[in-house]
Amino acid sequence: MYDRRWYDSNENTQRALDILKDMDESRRRELSRDLTAVVKQIKELHNEEEDNEDSDVSLGIDRVLGLYKISNSRRWYDKVSILSYAMKTMSTLPKEDFYNVMEGIAVSSGQ
Repeated sequence: MYDRRWYDSNENTQRALDILKDMDESRRRELSRDLTAVVKQIKELHNEEEDNEDSDVSLGIDRVLGLYKISNSRRWYDKVSILSYAMKTMSTLPKEDFYNVMEGIAVSSGQ
């Protein structure tokens, strides 16, 4: 089965985005700032691990397409600037880290 949206392939990502969509604006802004901070910490951790290593990073075609669509403001979360920024920042994480962040949102909400 072909998933239409890039996040349909991961249950926790779907749940996290549904949770974000249903949040009130104040909580969404706060969580978006927290997500951006967490992503920056994860990137710093990876940079420390890769110190002096040359490694290529690929985002993958689905995530590049997702970034393109974000830049065109085609999705609901693209219209919320701080959340859009958080999503762009998260999309550059390795897939496993991205899914872990999404799982954290889904689990912490209790849904």
